Amino acid sequence: MASVSPSTSDLPDDRPPGGRVARLWGRWWVKLLAGLVLIAAVGAFLLWLLVIRDLPSVDQLRTYEPPLPTNVRGADGVPVQSYARERRVELSYGEYPPMLVRAFLAAEDRTFFEHHGVDYPGLAGAVIDYAQKFGTGRRAKGGSTITQQVAKNLLIGAEYSPTRKLREAILAWKIEDTLTKPQILELYLNQIALGRNAFGVEAASHAYFDKELADLSLGQMAYLAILPKGPSNYDPVRHPERAMDRRNYVLREMLRNGFITQAQYSAANAEPLGTILRRTPKFEAQGGYFVEEVRRLLIDKFGESAKDGPYSVYSGGLWVRSSLDTRLQDLAQEALRDGLMRFEGGRGWSGPLRHVDIDGDNWLQSLLNTNIGLDYKDWRAGIAIARDDGGWSIGFSDGTTGTMPRWAAQMPVRGGGGNAFGAIEAGDILAVAPSGNDWAIRSVPRVSGGFVVEEPGTGRVLAMQGGFDARLQAFNRATQAMRQPGSTIKPIVYSAALENGMTPASIIVDGPFCVYQGARLGQKCFRNFGNMRGAGPHTMRWGIEQSRNLMTVRAAAQTGMPRIVSLMKRMGIGNYSPYLSFALGAGETTVQRMVNAFSILANQGRGGPPSLIDFVQDRHGKVIFPDNWRPCDGCNTPEWNGRAMPRPAMRQKQVIDPLTAYQMVHITEGVIQRGTATVLRDLDRPMFGKTGTTTGPTDVWFIGGTPQFVGGLYIGYDTPRNLGGAVQGGTFAAPIFKQFATKAYEGLEKLPFRAPAGIRMVRIDRGSGKPVFGTFPTDTDPKASVIWEAFKPETEPRRRARRSDVAPTVAPTATATQAPRDSDFLQREGGIY
Repeated sequence: MASVSPSTSDLPDDRPPGGRVARLWGRWWVKLLAGLVLIAAVGAFLLWLLVIRDLPSVDQLRTYEPPLPTNVRGADGVPVQSYARERRVELSYGEYPPMLVRAFLAAEDRTFFEHHGVDYPGLAGAVIDYAQKFGTGRRAKGGSTITQQVAKNLLIGAEYSPTRKLREAILAWKIEDTLTKPQILELYLNQIALGRNAFGVEAASHAYFDKELADLSLGQMAYLAILPKGPSNYDPVRHPERAMDRRNYVLREMLRNGFITQAQYSAANAEPLGTILRRTPKFEAQGGYFVEEVRRLLIDKFGESAKDGPYSVYSGGLWVRSSLDTRLQDLAQEALRDGLMRFEGGRGWSGPLRHVDIDGDNWLQSLLNTNIGLDYKDWRAGIAIARDDGGWSIGFSDGTTGTMPRWAAQMPVRGGGGNAFGAIEAGDILAVAPSGNDWAIRSVPRVSGGFVVEEPGTGRVLAMQGGFDARLQAFNRATQAMRQPGSTIKPIVYSAALENGMTPASIIVDGPFCVYQGARLGQKCFRNFGNMRGAGPHTMRWGIEQSRNLMTVRAAAQTGMPRIVSLMKRMGIGNYSPYLSFALGAGETTVQRMVNAFSILANQGRGGPPSLIDFVQDRHGKVIFPDNWRPCDGCNTPEWNGRAMPRPAMRQKQVIDPLTAYQMVHITEGVIQRGTATVLRDLDRPMFGKTGTTTGPTDVWFIGGTPQFVGGLYIGYDTPRNLGGAVQGGTFAAPIFKQFATKAYEGLEKLPFRAPAGIRMVRIDRGSGKPVFGTFPTDTDPKASVIWEAFKPETEPRRRARRSDVAPTVAPTATATQAPRDSDFLQREGGIY
């Protein structure tokens, strides 16, 4: 039998297990491949861990909202102020001049429209440069495209490291997949930091040239394009030659890339830089104290910076419509300042505005750092640089200089010997005014004060001046200075008395009045102003018109101080203890609070907290304040459609009885006609008001007005001290208000105060309070003893009338009625006659 050889598959396999894999692994190229895979995996993991893991999403760029300033407008819609820590103006891509875009491309990224976010040759050069400079402390060149700069500025920050460069490149690639090239350029041109606190090209255009972008020359556009490399490196003041060289480089690059012609290049290359020293505002700022108060209110409501929320003051891009009436603001500012200057006349030089150290030619920066300015008439703030026998050289914030001769600084120094010329030191910042070709010293008043104007019907503050100049004195005396209001508090005291049973014809004794205040304080006796002797029994009206302290405390004691201080609290004046001294104005308050209280009286007892802000919109136009704001549909309809007229909702509350409020307004009209404010009588219009003079006198006041608006002011030193015996509310504060009112009321209708339903007008004797019969002059004659008086129902003096003596049922100058009574009596008030 022939034998058969077994096949290879039948033979036992005596090779070690896994021999084939081992043989494969033993090959060098397999080990190399595995090593590469491992390195790639570790590299990918490290790339993810260090670079990609926490990369921000580029989708947020679609809805990116840059920090924008808050803009404030007056009541007429005209811009008056802007709040910003960074200058920013946002434009769309189409609003940027094409030549400006080319300038930035030539300077920063000439292949922008060709690459996909990363310029690989440029990136490689940056990496090599970084390696060469590693450890030397020198900074490597950037090599970033415009897209990478957008990623750095808006998404990842400016950390200097290779890791940031990788993150920047990856994000740039993603950005190019998400946004179009014009959208990327728009983000870049709006956000790039260009020095002088300007972010974005439009803001920089104003910061360096005080021009709109469309008005820039080619050379000026090229200058802006050099600034992303380092604004401080090309500062036109400190490094003009370096800035000129770099600008001309950009122009050459524009020519090389075909962006401009040879003729354009030659003309632009010959241009000077043309930059300004400082940017001037696009609008004339008005109402310094007013808009500063608006800023404080907005910060309280919305916060200060982006971390406080999306509507923050310095980054939220809010649009604020304020109640500021710029015409009234200018008049109030002028009247208060002129009054302060009249008071200061002849008192001598008050000293420098501030002192800074200067060394040689560095005076300009020292002056700019103070941020001091003046906007009174033609005055300017200048710094004393050096003195010689002829006078002082003075420097100004625009870099110019002038001379103040010796004769122009001979004003005597207040409270000391010598004159201003000898007292000035180098580095003093002075108030000066032009005098021919030279400059003369001026003195800023030390005395100060506050002035507020309010619209009674709405509670809107129309004007606010808190001192001589907001740029010199940030302290707002209209809202922050707590002062004793003196006799201006008396209408509030008597309003409480009217609410609790008294009438304008109530007889009150103007005589000695003392109260026992306990074993520790003993007895206190009150006095009239100037220690004037008491005049005996008189009507409440007479006591208010003549501002008698003794009558006021007597009425306050009868009414009860708890009721009086309760009314003061309801009217927003202050929260006081029930002591009689507060009835004479001992409690501290502010001008704004007192003006608001008088506005409540003028508005038939309705009111609330005063407001400086009508509404606030976010950057998209949505109204976000007040919370219950509603549009007034139809308010702008040009023609009446026959239906009810649209009216805004009434937001004010009834603070005091309307009959009481009208009675007090009617009484204090007599202060203008016959009392302590007769200086205002020749304004010849229905007006109420009250003067005030505190002990010393340390402060003098006037508050009053018409149905259209109510104004008030006080004058006094910040640290209270005697103003001088001749200074009183009627002789100093009221004339300041008159200067304001003379122009403020021009063209306004002469409106009487409207009496609410229920008021009874009765003709009485002003001295005795008794009703009178027959034909007599009325209160249109300031000297008349017979006047029409306002009473609440059932409180008017009654009489038995003869048919021939019946008084008219409607007063000639009022809208209320009188109801004749059958008996004649004089109402008594608990023993006070």
